[in-house]
Amino acid sequence: MSLRAERRGLRFEVRGSRLKAWGVTPLLLWLTGAQQPNYRPLKPPNLKPQTSFRVCADPNNLPFSNDREEGFENKIAALIARDLGTRLEYTWWAQRRGFVRNTLNAGKCDVIMGVPTSYGMVSATEAYYRSTYVFVRRKDRRLHIASLDDPQLRRLRIGVHLIGDDYSNTPAVQSLARRGLAKNVVGYTVYGDYSKPNPPAELVHAVARGDVDIAVVWGPLAGYFAGREPVPLDLVPVSPPIDGAALPYVYDIAIGVRHRDTMRLAVLDRELHRRRSEITQLLSEYGVPLLAMPAGK
Repeated sequence: MSLRAERRGLRFEVRGSRLKAWGVTPLLLWLTGAQQPNYRPLKPPNLKPQTSFRVCADPNNLPFSNDREEGFENKIAALIARDLGTRLEYTWWAQRRGFVRNTLNAGKCDVIMGVPTSYGMVSATEAYYRSTYVFVRRKDRRLHIASLDDPQLRRLRIGVHLIGDDYSNTPAVQSLARRGLAKNVVGYTVYGDYSKPNPPAELVHAVARGDVDIAVVWGPLAGYFAGREPVPLDLVPVSPPIDGAALPYVYDIAIGVRHRDTMRLAVLDRELHRRRSEITQLLSEYGVPLLAMPAGK
């Protein structure tokens, strides 16, 4: 499906189908502005004995998770469950509107893998990786673009993700519109056609096909699928990492638990600290663009 959309003074093309409303996914990190304090005892206690490690996850969202447990979040969850001596169990739910309400807050599961540390609907552990949005371009195009201010963008079709029925805008849409480039934007709904595997990957496929000249994509998604395209793709971090005062392109990613679930939070912090090197290696194997964490994290 292709349609024209005019919202908030922007005019751009939307590709894809089945537009849905706002949800929770690493691709929507820009929406998570409110800081949520993490409450941690000085001496992390063990959880009361449990028979399962219950995870809320999307069944169709590689490289993060799927119901065949092939995503890197599935692998990290399995590592933690093994350490805790518990059985890994999933509540599968598409990461769209109501995800937290219908899973974590409904008591159907206890943790959400891959949330930003600033996501106010949960309490977040320490971050287990930091990544960035990237420019994705075909190598054969030789587009040496790393900055949102590069004048070459004025003559290119720029692919971005769009979110929701109201066309809520990701950081790239807002940054490009601010620079007078709204007419260059080609939007692909982040939800896409959920009957197909991993619908957000359509934006990376569009670059490989030549439907767009360049795209701005959340790094873990771009890194995983770029290596699986039939043509070589280049990835370069978006600069500046923070556009103005309120549009970050770099995020710290953590595990989320229910508010006041401080004992579970402390145990997960300890696990992430113990397994940091293994988790980092796993993320690298999935092509996640990793940035150095600040000292002390």
